[in-house]
Amino acid sequence: MVVIILLVWQYDLVLYGISQGKGQLKVIIDSRNVTEVLQDEQVSDTLKQRIRLVQQIKQFAIDSLGLNKSESYQTLYDQHGKPVLWVVTACAPFSLQDKEWHFPLLGSFSYKGFFDYPKAMKEKARLAAAGYDTGIRTVSAWSTLGILADPIMSGMLSRHEGSIANTIIHELTHGTLFVKNDLKFNENLASFIGHEGAKKFLAYKYGAGSPKYQYYETYMTDQRRYIDHMLRGLQRLDSLYHTFSNTDTTDGKIEKKHQLIRDIVQDTDTICFANEHYIKTADNLRNKDTLPNNTFFKSYVRYQSEQDEFSVLYKEEFDENLNAFLAYLKEKYTS
Repeated sequence: MVVIILLVWQYDLVLYGISQGKGQLKVIIDSRNVTEVLQDEQVSDTLKQRIRLVQQIKQFAIDSLGLNKSESYQTLYDQHGKPVLWVVTACAPFSLQDKEWHFPLLGSFSYKGFFDYPKAMKEKARLAAAGYDTGIRTVSAWSTLGILADPIMSGMLSRHEGSIANTIIHELTHGTLFVKNDLKFNENLASFIGHEGAKKFLAYKYGAGSPKYQYYETYMTDQRRYIDHMLRGLQRLDSLYHTFSNTDTTDGKIEKKHQLIRDIVQDTDTICFANEHYIKTADNLRNKDTLPNNTFFKSYVRYQSEQDEFSVLYKEEFDENLNAFLAYLKEKYTS
């Protein structure tokens, strides 16, 4: 009776949960234990080195940063060069109000994940038909918040060492502290801990003066410049939307919105980048046939808009002691 009532009351949510469960279960079942992979003579030494690197990052995060012990990253999932998970986002067209999805126990999220690409595209099309700005992107890693043992995703292993460390520590942070119904806090905190933790790991393993550390610093400095530009652009969009009134035509609003977005995109050529990745990122954005929409800009709010606040607290109150900083947050917030 309980199952029947639940199916009638939340039919779409139950079907979504089943689909996600099947997708997650497939990833877990198809993953190989890293011990087996490391002993496999058919596996390249390069891949084995990357797996050992992930294990070192995880151990460092637990021992030196204060992140919770985890059963994750003891298996490897081979993506065969293909995406596994897609995330759909939606936002009102003339305001910065996100579409939210609500899930029992976990709370509200301003994105929705899919292991099935056609289903993700169907959801995106449904939201676009309802008048939303929509977006879809692939996900290279995710956290089940310590509920399951998350595997190493093979797609992340081709990145540079700092990016791998950032990703692993980011996801382990979710498994350490996750505040219900506060996605922006959760993602911003994980982004902050991921970045600062990666710096500490690289300094520990290679030295603060090493080429790997310096490359990561340059890469992240350029990332910060790019993100700050987009956050300033979002503020300009917000100001524009507040000038709109009920007497403005939809076509007129769209024209003003698109013109401002074009200006924001083209102004990326004024940013001084040192890293080739962000030079190409900005070039590709300017040369795309389609303009980004509100979901593009809101992604930077979701993951990066509170970095300055965390940084001030981290430096001024905790003297860049990440372990003490995390202990304070774990005591302050109910996870």
